[in-house]
Amino acid sequence: MAHTKSQGKTRQKGNRVGQRRGVKIFGSQKVKNGNIIVRQVGSKFHSGPGTKTGKDFTIYAIRQGIVNFFKKQGKQFVSVIKQ
Repeated sequence: MAHTKSQGKTRQKGNRVGQRRGVKIFGSQKVKNGNIIVRQVGSKFHSGPGTKTGKDFTIYAIRQGIVNFFKKQGKQFVSVIKQ
């Protein structure tokens, strides 16, 4: 039995911090222009009216209003409705 650690384990990085992904502003909450609504990997949520998608699939508001989550043809969408 080996008394030293194997090469692979010692070279791997240890405890890494999380990337804080997920829904940041939930449905029927107020949002301002530029606020991040969802941070995600890939397009689990799609951007609807009043929102845009960033290059890392972050969905953010492009106008002020109330956040609304809805499904359309089996896909989940996020929109911002004017007050």
